[in-house]
Amino acid sequence: MKFEKKDLGLDKGLKNEWIITNGIGGYASSTIIGANTRKYHGLLVSPLSAPGRRYLILSKLDESIILDGRKYDLYTNVCKNYISQGFNYLESFQKEILPVFKYKVEDTEITKTVCMKYGQNTVEVYYKIRNGNHNTKIMLAPIFNYRDFHSMNTNHQFEIMQEIKANKIKLVIDKNVSHPVYMKTSDGKYIQHINDMFYNMFYIEEEKRGFFPEENHIVSGVFEIEIAPNEEKDISFICSMEENIDEINPKGLINSEIIRINNVFNESGLIDNGKDNKSKEEQEKDELARLYMIAADNFVVYRPTFGLHTLIAGYPWFLDWGRDALISFEGLLLVTRRYQIAKEILLTCTRDIKYGLLPNGYSEIDNSPLYNSADSSLLLFEQVQKYLEYTADDKFIKENIYPKLKLIIEHYSNGIDFDNNNIHLEEDGLISSGTESTQNTWMDAKYGDFAFTPRNGKAVEINALWYNALKIMEVLSKKYEKVGKRILSKKYSEMAEKCRTAFNEKFYNAKKKCLYDVLGDSKVRPNQLFSLSLTYPVINPSSEMASNIINVVEKKLLNNYGLKTLAKGEKNYVDVYEGDGFRRDASYHQGITWPWLLGLYYNSLRNMSVFEKDKEKKKEISLKINDFKKRTENTFKKELQENGCIGSISELYDSKTPYLPKGAFAQGWSVAEVFRIIFG
Repeated sequence: MKFEKKDLGLDKGLKNEWIITNGIGGYASSTIIGANTRKYHGLLVSPLSAPGRRYLILSKLDESIILDGRKYDLYTNVCKNYISQGFNYLESFQKEILPVFKYKVEDTEITKTVCMKYGQNTVEVYYKIRNGNHNTKIMLAPIFNYRDFHSMNTNHQFEIMQEIKANKIKLVIDKNVSHPVYMKTSDGKYIQHINDMFYNMFYIEEEKRGFFPEENHIVSGVFEIEIAPNEEKDISFICSMEENIDEINPKGLINSEIIRINNVFNESGLIDNGKDNKSKEEQEKDELARLYMIAADNFVVYRPTFGLHTLIAGYPWFLDWGRDALISFEGLLLVTRRYQIAKEILLTCTRDIKYGLLPNGYSEIDNSPLYNSADSSLLLFEQVQKYLEYTADDKFIKENIYPKLKLIIEHYSNGIDFDNNNIHLEEDGLISSGTESTQNTWMDAKYGDFAFTPRNGKAVEINALWYNALKIMEVLSKKYEKVGKRILSKKYSEMAEKCRTAFNEKFYNAKKKCLYDVLGDSKVRPNQLFSLSLTYPVINPSSEMASNIINVVEKKLLNNYGLKTLAKGEKNYVDVYEGDGFRRDASYHQGITWPWLLGLYYNSLRNMSVFEKDKEKKKEISLKINDFKKRTENTFKKELQENGCIGSISELYDSKTPYLPKGAFAQGWSVAEVFRIIFG
């Protein structure tokens, strides 16, 4: 993923982004030309209570170089009526494990690498300078902020205290004495600045999103480093929320991160390092696997308060969500053989079960659990099944997870009137949930108290998941129960059959030849694929009904980038995600394309192949699957390498040409499901 000089102009340079993470919720991110276009961009975004309470600390590190008295600014900054031109000196940008920028000024070459220390709120910017025949000075100006990364310091006047000891500087910004900032360089001298404000940095992407786009920063000072004619010099700049930055080996930090990621590659089993003389196609597939594993690793973070790992839903703005974690589970962790972390995710998801509900997230303020989800608890059953298929670790599931699965079934059967979820099992064996103002399915867009997709009642995926959960419990109870296993297993079986019968009778919309999204709601949506895609599909995948569902989905919802959330022609259909918060939320699940839904389509085809008895039809489905896998691989290989956030996949896409990436620029379940389709 290398961009040459011709690709580093303003147009592409301001649109393409990069991100690296530190494994506890922090990250560094900007554009490929180094201009911050979002309020979420920064070289050090630190969780003050990992992984939450993320604060923008170090916004940028602006470099200038002086060659025999001639000054060149290498940075690119955007203000409302002016853009600095440092990108003109940028020869290339490359992002694989780490982002690497290469500059050339006259005959002097500068290579810059950005790296975070894993498990710590520390960022390093590492320079390798190859000087020409000049007396040269490089100047590094750290640009700071100190605010919640969702907010803005517009018209803010910073108060900053500095304690300088050689090249190590301690900063207390805006009296935040409990969370000071530390920085140092490996060489040179530091010149302290007083009240040196950076006024009105302009965020292009925030203006597009309907937010005020300008804010102030502060420049604490400048590091100046001398370089002799024809000298080659390595320089490191480190900024951290940790005091012990003197202990960091600058080159070692980069090497340790590369080794860590290479270990992820090696342990995955997806790359055969023992095979020599690989074909070009095999080499390209290996490289693609590496890119996906790097992308997947960004979402795996540690929650210190739990002592367990969790999964971030997406960057830059999401935290860990139960629903997202479970949908991402197989692709991020099982396909890559990160089984120990997978166990921890199951423990994290089930840690705070209340009334049979898994937390759908945690407050960023106080880490309190949030329970606005009817589907998260039911998604757990499928991922437990997948975990067992990959690991055969019955002991862990029996001792740690199975009792909680029983609890979920019990509460869903008895009814859950908590946090407006209004979940209850009706006489026909189907689950009803929600209220008109409750958003407890994945289509949860809400503006104030207004719900854009109120799917209260009997939602199609909730009942497909319910049937699947009962069938899984039918099997697990036979394995894990010591007393009364036959009675309990029979109970689950009878409940499942009752659900299946009612589902097949009530959910099929003969007029549109697909399933109702919610009983009484005939809008064509992708949620109906849950009926075919799970381990125990509630509709027979070899049936005419299944073929009709797939035909409708392919005709009205499927494109190369995902599935549309609503068919064109339906009321409130929107195919472009843009505008202010209200407009974006109004389109979020009303026609916009989501990549993760491709996983449902893929699973449905696979189940249709497994259940099909006719050899010719089976062959036809197999060819369709192979074509789909190849198309998905080609589409998202380009996305990974050329569009949006380089090295990741966006949350969603517009539903018309040119299918621009939108939403969170790096989304966990997008990466997970595409990865699983290609390599699972």
